[in-house]
Amino acid sequence: MSANIVLTGLMGAGKSTVGKALSKILKDYTFVDVDDVIVDIEGMSIPDIFEKKGEEYFRKIEKEVIQELSEEEDLIIALGGGAFESEETRENLENNCATIYLKSSVERLFSRIKNDKNRPLLQCENPRGKLEELLKLREPNYLKADYIIETGNKNIDEIVEEILEIIEEI
Repeated sequence: MSANIVLTGLMGAGKSTVGKALSKILKDYTFVDVDDVIVDIEGMSIPDIFEKKGEEYFRKIEKEVIQELSEEEDLIIALGGGAFESEETRENLENNCATIYLKSSVERLFSRIKNDKNRPLLQCENPRGKLEELLKLREPNYLKADYIIETGNKNIDEIVEEILEIIEEI
């Protein structure tokens, strides 16, 4: 398989953690976190980009970065939580990528990220409510991924093993 592996899901789903672990096993693949690429390009944090340039600007840059990455090969790409909302992005990823939705409950997601100040969309009065709202809004698009992994009570190694089984079938 030379297609890219794309991990999608809401913030806190484990996309970066799982992607890094997967890249240690799949030595021919390079792990890329889209948010990290954007931070490097812009020279500022995601919260600063949101604050100074707005979410619309961020989404535009995100779409461009994903377009470029989707044309490469042998990448494990961790998308930002909102990236899969773009139909154009989803279409770009269909060509050369296997998309995997890391599905998790709001409770589990919130427990992982509740103290993370690097989540601009959660800097509000009711972050748990906002997370529920985002999941309800975004899940219909996440469910369009090629594969869905219920992360539930699974640890990183179990999730990676499930992805490896998926890759063998491709």
